[in-house]
Amino acid sequence: MSIHRDVRCRGPYAGEGVQAAGTDCSEPAVFEVARHNRPPLRVCPIHLGPSLLVASGVLWPPDIRLVARP
Repeated sequence: MSIHRDVRCRGPYAGEGVQAAGTDCSEPAVFEVARHNRPPLRVCPIHLGPSLLVASGVLWPPDIRLVARP
């Protein structure tokens, strides 16, 4: 497990920069979703499914890594 439990979920949309306001939730990130030409998206179990559907740059088939235990 590569990241610490204090890394928070970026929510399903993962806004970058100015658009990041309000896109994260208070849950710790458990999964990391690889994206094309963007940093990986770290999400909680609740936002894993929605992030695969709506986050920008998600690879298909998705590359998902477990980075923490729930």
